[in-house]
Amino acid sequence: MDVHFLRVCLDLENLLQRLGSRMALKEHHQEFVRLDTTPGSEWVSCDCISEFGSSAKYHAGAKTEIPLDRALNPLCQRGKTLRLGPENHVAARYVGLRVSQPERLVKRPQCIHFDPVVANQIDAAEHGDDHGHSESSISARRVLTPQTGSPLPCYRLLMLRQIGFLLTVFVLFVCPSFAKEKYQQPGPIHLDRAGEKWAEQTLRRLSTEEKVGQLFVVWVRAKFLNVEAPEYLQLRDDIRKYHLGGLTMTVPWDPPFLYRSQPYEAAELLNRLQQDSKLPLLIAADFERGVTMRLHGATEFPHAMAFGAARKLEYANAFGRITAQEARAIGVHWNFFPDADVNSNPANPIINTRSFGEDPQQVGDLVDAYIRGARANGMMTTVKHFPGHGDTATDSHLGVAQVTGNLARLKSLELPPFQRAIEAGVDSVMVAHVSIPALDPDPNHVATTSPAIVTGLLKDQLGFKGIVITDALDMAGLTRLYAAHVGRAAVDAFKAGNDVLLIPADLDASYRAMLEAVRSGEIPQTHLDASVLKILKAKASLNLHKTRLVNIEALSTLLGKPENLALGQQIADDSITLVRDNSKLLPLKSSGTAAPGLPYQRVEEVRDIMVVIVFSDDMRTEAGRRLEREIRERVPDANVTYVDPRMAGAMVDDVLKAVDNAQSVIAAVYEVPVPGKVMKGTNGVTNSVGLSDASGTLLQKVLDHAAEKTAVLAMGNPYLAQDFPAVQNYLCTFSNATVSEVSVVKALFGEIAIRGHLPVSIPNIAQRGAGIERPAQIARGGTRHAYSQVN
Repeated sequence: MDVHFLRVCLDLENLLQRLGSRMALKEHHQEFVRLDTTPGSEWVSCDCISEFGSSAKYHAGAKTEIPLDRALNPLCQRGKTLRLGPENHVAARYVGLRVSQPERLVKRPQCIHFDPVVANQIDAAEHGDDHGHSESSISARRVLTPQTGSPLPCYRLLMLRQIGFLLTVFVLFVCPSFAKEKYQQPGPIHLDRAGEKWAEQTLRRLSTEEKVGQLFVVWVRAKFLNVEAPEYLQLRDDIRKYHLGGLTMTVPWDPPFLYRSQPYEAAELLNRLQQDSKLPLLIAADFERGVTMRLHGATEFPHAMAFGAARKLEYANAFGRITAQEARAIGVHWNFFPDADVNSNPANPIINTRSFGEDPQQVGDLVDAYIRGARANGMMTTVKHFPGHGDTATDSHLGVAQVTGNLARLKSLELPPFQRAIEAGVDSVMVAHVSIPALDPDPNHVATTSPAIVTGLLKDQLGFKGIVITDALDMAGLTRLYAAHVGRAAVDAFKAGNDVLLIPADLDASYRAMLEAVRSGEIPQTHLDASVLKILKAKASLNLHKTRLVNIEALSTLLGKPENLALGQQIADDSITLVRDNSKLLPLKSSGTAAPGLPYQRVEEVRDIMVVIVFSDDMRTEAGRRLEREIRERVPDANVTYVDPRMAGAMVDDVLKAVDNAQSVIAAVYEVPVPGKVMKGTNGVTNSVGLSDASGTLLQKVLDHAAEKTAVLAMGNPYLAQDFPAVQNYLCTFSNATVSEVSVVKALFGEIAIRGHLPVSIPNIAQRGAGIERPAQIARGGTRHAYSQVN
């Protein structure tokens, strides 16, 4: 009989929970680890391996118990490996653990084989004497016989008396759990006593430098990176040098282009970085529209305001659930969402459709539903931007935004959704770089650096006990206040009450400033410890102290499930809101689908019967591409034109000529809040979710020529119509997402019912709650689109 034993090559504490994590097979050796009591002890208690079906205690004279880890640790510290010598003829039973040759050096074998062995079956002639390691050899008789001379049955690694029965139970019930232990198995967020203990013990072991590092979270741009790539090496070195507590996953961005990556690339990179880090990394992301906001293949959802238009809490709950499941699948544990801002200012350039609406009650309800759905599926949530960024007219990425409302307005409008989030169990609160004189009149303070707002209001008055995180510290709304010492922003933010310091403008300067503040006593050690303990407990609540990696092979079963894709589309369908309808244009008539043609030989015939004008910030982007495909599937000869601010002025004559000849015109305006977007207006450089002067002038001329036969589509910002009061047919999608493009085309052609209602008021156009409902109806003379689903 072949005998193969495994030698455990790590600290054997919690042996069974970590079996398979770091084992190396020594072939042709019969190695085992001796499990024995310390000198003077007479009993070995094997409760730690009760999963093997054995809780027996082995008599050795007097009856003294000793825990398994206490029996193992001295042996590990001595570093001895005991070998079964050829002279062993004692009829004792052992169990060998064997892994296949290809897996023998992997950290976690996929399969472990079990060999029952009776010592007196070992043939010395067959296996050889091999005394090359005599100093670590010991006979079975010597192991089993103490100095007293009486037989001592000691407990070796996985020695079981009932070999047949126990091995069967082990193989059937315990082996499958090993494979699961290798990868994260997300469940509801929960911190048990074992996790608390890990966090407390880990905190005690950390140096001051390591504790400070745990506070920082920096960017990681998910893409394929070779292990020797400078970008990867820099990130790995930063993790080790600064002892980083976490990373924020995004993708490469070269404005206006966002280069979404593949889930496999993201998951592989995050797994690799987890292995590079001493402590588990907390991986965050800004998945405001789901994982597909950054990665291909996941479930797509519209912007938050679309959920306000659809008015169904179950949609928000499902949004949280699906995003959590897909995020955890790729190794992201923490989402910087939901947005609790109440968008009460139509001129707000940075919140807008990222908010659920302008009604604090509705915003709070949707925030609550999202949080519960996400946390139940293992994802930490963040409510933002405390204490409210909805009533501002400045993008805090570009400058200091100010909330001018008095205290009564803040309590009645801005704060209620945050209070609902806290009640729902939100894990963290993100503080905004906004100035709020009613709460802190100091002109040099934004909320992020204001003790009165972070500690006084959020922690003391609202009673929030979770993690407080800054908005990105590299935003101009903060850095302009710290131009002389950018690292000082981290210190002031931490002293104000923030626990996590997000994306510092200068990591090295910020880390050193924090370290100096701690060493000098400016930041008390107790304050630092309290924040680090919160972070460690958060990691433990996600079980990251047990398993850090995700199963890349499972991505194809966890992301982009058909039922989830269908739900995302249904939410977009239900959010379409008809604000104005002159009853003369809609529904549009479909002339059928385009005839298929051979590759490279299809000639598209374009006529001016239907003219589509796509307005966007840059015609090189994807804005309008899916909309065009959907329209051409219904009207193959539609004339589609793309316009951006650089080209609008030169295109006026051609566009108006086509509009004059058309039977119907669609003007699709793609405007959503883009952080840090700079555009030139009459008042200089600013950020806006409105059309530029050139594009706005063209749209106005289109309406002047053909308002009656023109449908204006707000593919994002619903406030667009306030600048074009002559619009007669106006539909809002509240999003530029692909699902919203599909939905609005179906609505235009009467293929779905229109049910949405405005979650915000549009000055001089319509009040919150307005919305013209229409049943699904196909226009006379039109044809039902082959792929539509009529509700």
